[in-house]
This record gives sequence, C-alpha cells and structure tokens, in this order.
Amino acid sequence: MEMAAISSSPRSVEEIFKDYSARRSGIVRALTYDVDEFYATCDPEKENLCLYGHPNDTWEVTLPAEEVPPELPEPALGINFARDGMQRRDWLSLVAVHTDSWLLAVAFYFGARLNRNERKRLFSLINDLPTVFEVVTERKHVKDKPSADNGNKSRSSTKRTNEGQAKNTPRVYDEGYAEEDDEHGETLCGSCGGNYSGDEFWIGCDICERWYHGKCVKITPAKAESIKQYKCPSCTTKKGRP
Repeated sequence: MEMAAISSSPRSVEEIFKDYSARRSGIVRALTYDVDEFYATCDPEKENLCLYGHPNDTWEVTLPAEEVPPELPEPALGINFARDGMQRRDWLSLVAVHTDSWLLAVAFYFGARLNRNERKRLFSLINDLPTVFEVVTERKHVKDKPSADNGNKSRSSTKRTNEGQAKNTPRVYDEGYAEEDDEHGETLCGSCGGNYSGDEFWIGCDICERWYHGKCVKITPAKAESIKQYKCPSCTTKKGRP
C-alpha cells in the first residue's frame, strides 16, 4: 500500500511544484481570506489539530494521521493549543512559519528521487513565491527587492562599490534598502542556496532576476564590468545560447 501511494505521487519538478503551489494556496486562503473561520475552527478545547493544505487548493483543520509512519510528512501538531495564549496576529504568524516548513517538507519528500540539478530547480521555483509567513505578515518578498533597480547587475557591500560593480550600472543600496538591511540576508543564491553576505560579490540574472554568488557562476567583478546583460546558466540552458 505504501509503495502504491508513492508511485501515484507527483514525480517531475513541474508536478511537484504544482502540488506545492496548490497546497500553499489553500493554506494562504485559510490564514487570510478565511481567517475568521480558521480561527474559530482551532478551538483550544479540542484535541491536537493540524492545518493541512490539499492539492485541490483547499485547506482543512483536522486531527493528524493515525498511521505510523504517515504517508506524507505531517504539519505542526496542536496549533489550536496556543491560540488563546497569544495575540491573534502573532499566533497566525507562528502557524504560517510552521506551514512553510511543512510545505517544503512535502515538496522534498516527493522530490527525494530527483537529481541534484532538478532539486535546485524545484527550490528555485518555490523560492520565487512569497512564503506563507511573508503573505500573512504582509512583508514584501525579498527576491522582488533587488529587481526594483532596473538593469543593475551585481551586488556587493558598500565597501566594494568601486571594485565589484558593472561600470555602466553600479549597484549601491539606497536609504530604503539600508532601512531593511536585515531582509537582504534572506536572499538566497540561485546556485548553492547560500544566504547573501555583504562581503561577497553577487550578480543578478536579467532574465529570471535570481541572484548568484559570483564564484558559483564563475563571474568575477572584473568580468562583470564587460557584461551588458547577464544571463544565468539556467536561463542560458533554457533559452539556448545566441
């Protein structure tokens, strides 16, 4: 029975991402549009409850699966118990963080048989969407922020603005970026998945707008100066070299 369940699950990157997106949509609906209904459903007097997102874009608050081990990774248990002990906004944010973790767990459970490049592509697709936490707390998705500077190629700290920038489009964070510097560290490299660090050279793809460590895509600050439009390896492969 277990093998039959696994064999019918999504298998390709596109299928897994479609499953992820549908489950995420259901959860986002529960924590935003249907929030009053969701809040009322999570009665602390009830038993341990979990929030599920389903592949048909719906959500459900119910008891956890009884079988051990369960067919899929299980979401956070007992979310209802903390409901009346926290501010409503804080509680919803906590539930959102746990559901983000669960969504990734389910996606990579399905993706266990993918190869290294396919797993990277799956994460890149997932990372292009705001997290449930970002939606619930109304935070702007950090991947959207660098693209606001149209045409800017490379990212580095202000200490390196004279050595790490494309000469026709220097990257210098304005005051608005400085105010939200804590969010810059959440930007992930599209190649290795590592966090942004101000003392490393980064470059942004003008096609998909993802960001990369220069070392991961073999681009140096000097080489970036001669690039008018940077196309990352993924976009180069997808669209073909000119």
